[in-house]
Amino acid sequence: MKVALITGITGQDGSYLAELLLSKGYQVHGLIRRASTFNTDRIEHIYQDPHDPNARLFLHYGDLANGEQLTNLIYNLQPDEIYHLGAQSHVKVSFEMPEYTGDVTGLGTTRILEAIRRSGIKTRFYQASSSEMFGAAQPPQDEDTPFKPRSPYAAAKVYAYWMTVNYRDGYGLFACNGILFNHESPRRGETFVTRKVTRAIAMILAGRQDKLYLGNLDARRDWGYAPEYVGAMWLILQQARPGDYVVGTGQSHSVKEFVERAFAYVGLEWQRYVVVDQRYFRPTEVEFLLANPAKARRELGWEPKVSFDELIKIMVDADMEAVGLQPPGEGKQILQARFGRWHHWDSSVSKALSNAGRGVD
Repeated sequence: MKVALITGITGQDGSYLAELLLSKGYQVHGLIRRASTFNTDRIEHIYQDPHDPNARLFLHYGDLANGEQLTNLIYNLQPDEIYHLGAQSHVKVSFEMPEYTGDVTGLGTTRILEAIRRSGIKTRFYQASSSEMFGAAQPPQDEDTPFKPRSPYAAAKVYAYWMTVNYRDGYGLFACNGILFNHESPRRGETFVTRKVTRAIAMILAGRQDKLYLGNLDARRDWGYAPEYVGAMWLILQQARPGDYVVGTGQSHSVKEFVERAFAYVGLEWQRYVVVDQRYFRPTEVEFLLANPAKARRELGWEPKVSFDELIKIMVDADMEAVGLQPPGEGKQILQARFGRWHHWDSSVSKALSNAGRGVD
């Protein structure tokens, strides 16, 4: 069976990717950070006891700031594929922690690439690049659009992107960049704007929250459904030759549109609850991101199935269900129609909502 290593396996994308690879018969290894509390909520439903002789999911403590440990792990595992998703991935936080963001998000990629080179193993490497790298570039953005990063996070991702290209060109590594535009799900972290909105709606309906504080409502993003995007990651590493791909829906919507449609879905007037707070504006804003995913559609055969409105309904339904409310249910119907099953709502959703009063916004 194929062996895959996923950094950031406990994140939104890592958990969905682990599910996908396990369904394809892979043995999956995940890199996780050591913490005093368990941080594996998103993968609890697929966790397997390593003592089980049939186990195919294994977790390893590690840190993207430790190159020696990464080299040892990669050499010992000899993975067929490495999916590098781990990072300090919150844009707003990167302004507050620019040095840490550069070390983990930027240099972390270099450490893995160098581990591959030094160990001499033959593996296929996927770098999780970001649409934030385009920053102030004019939309639509594709593989030939110049990067104009507008945050420490984006700058670190640009560095990681070009290091991936350089190791591919200089050392012959099968190294690829997936430039993924915004992709969301019920597993999205609660401090990201889409999940912050759907979580607040559930809390308002449950009588446990009065207001939702947001920043720039005019910012426009290309939003898709995360489980579909991890499928694109896998397809990128199955190609005959390594390359870089923009992955998105080709449609853009404002934060305000997301808010309006999410509140309207449950019959609430958003203006009664939403307050614009300057503290949530970034020092430098990214106003308009819109993917041109023509190459991915042409070469990978990848097409998104879940629309913007459907994504909102899926997320609202999940957050309502997590607080014990009966959701409208359209999200469930959409997933059943598109994928033939109702996606697992992680325990991380309900746990986060149960502690909502103490959460970080």
